[in-house]
Amino acid sequence: MTGARLSSHGSPIGKRPLAAALGGALLATVALSLTVAACNSGSADSLKAINDTDCLPHIVLTDQTGKPLDLASLKGKPSLVDFFYTRCPGPCQMMTAKLARVADRLGNELGSKVQVVSVTIDPEHDGPTQLTDFARKQGADRKGWIFLTGTPDQIESLLKVYKLQRIRYSDGTVEHIIAFFLLGPDGLQRREYNPNNVKAENVAQDVNKLLPHG
Repeated sequence: MTGARLSSHGSPIGKRPLAAALGGALLATVALSLTVAACNSGSADSLKAINDTDCLPHIVLTDQTGKPLDLASLKGKPSLVDFFYTRCPGPCQMMTAKLARVADRLGNELGSKVQVVSVTIDPEHDGPTQLTDFARKQGADRKGWIFLTGTPDQIESLLKVYKLQRIRYSDGTVEHIIAFFLLGPDGLQRREYNPNNVKAENVAQDVNKLLPHG
């Protein structure tokens, strides 16, 4: 994990003690994450990815139209991937809005040369109907922007690939995963972003570097 992956339980971590927000085990992970971030970049807004795992494995999820989709079939184009949930009280909307601004800058290349992939971490609630409604409300109902759900086991298997953890509480609330990832056409991570601060134009520039030109 890196410093861009910050989470909260209904409010930013800074609003309450870290130990209460994350638990002892996760506290050590966050401390290590911030150290890694400092070694990779002077800013946690955009970090060179250190995960060399195939992030588009053969896991079949369900898209917002109700159709099955094998993540491995998305290889061949760069992808921007994030993890969200539709009942999120704010951070997920912020992250989706930032990706929408990136999509604006990509223009017609979205869908034809690059794709955005948003995966719910609350599959117990988020089916295709909820994903479609969220996409429409957030200005993300666009060609080339895929929203995905699946079984809890499928989602957790995918999160392990990204070295992330799904934390869902007994009251149904879910820890936010405040980060998104740029994958190359081979499914390997190129960069990881902190959506709170990274500029949409900088993400679009990183994407364009991976596109064929000429």
